Amino acid sequence: MSPDPFAAFRLDGRTALVTGARREIGRAIALALGGAGARVAVHHAGGPEEEADAASVVAALPGSAAFAADFAVAGAGQALAREVVATFGRVDILVLNASIEIVQPFGAISGEAFDRQVAVNLRSTLDLLQALVPAMAARGWGRVLTIGSVQEQWPMPTMLVYAGSKTMQHTWGLALARQYAAQGVTFNNLAPGAIETARNRAQLADPAGRAWLLERIPAKRFGRPEDLAGPALLLCSDAGAYINGAHLHADGGRMLG
Repeated sequence: MSPDPFAAFRLDGRTALVTGARREIGRAIALALGGAGARVAVHHAGGPEEEADAASVVAALPGSAAFAADFAVAGAGQALAREVVATFGRVDILVLNASIEIVQPFGAISGEAFDRQVAVNLRSTLDLLQALVPAMAARGWGRVLTIGSVQEQWPMPTMLVYAGSKTMQHTWGLALARQYAAQGVTFNNLAPGAIETARNRAQLADPAGRAWLLERIPAKRFGRPEDLAGPALLLCSDAGAYINGAHLHADGGRMLG
């Protein structure tokens, strides 16, 4: 055992693919993994703003690179996996952070919104898992981290499809955790609470809604993207090697009720 208690958190020689890594939670996790020594494939959906954001992440992480892939397009997940492996030779850590959330009343959920959320949140997940996990298992080491949501426990009727996609993603991780544990590949789910992100900005900007939610968070503050970095590093490193199939809340105690 190393005398350095932080050695197990190091990721030197590892390659991580973080989807949706251009800003906020994805960016914070990418910076944490890169700061621990990993080469990071910084995924973004494409477009000038996304490219600029991803470039700023790469600039902070020497040896890393940005990759564009629109997961709403069929086959984009498989294409991304091939491109990253062609660039870096392998992927040891897969962080499935990219997702979309389309808010619609239950009775008005459109087929287009359903299909788009399924494509981005689930189809791309399956593509990446199928493309990358077998090679992790063959090498005897791998980490898969899904970024879930409190919607898994407390689904809102206006987010029915999004909540269902996050729950299914988590369930897939549980199934694969059983299948690949003996081959050194772990699967864990990290569920953020109320984090100050663009996605939550409208809800948190409403004084009444903000006060109502804050009252239900024992920590008495909203989370920041950086609050996900430490848990992610634990679950993506040797420090978390014996954690498999976990569902970890980073929510300031919100799930305590």
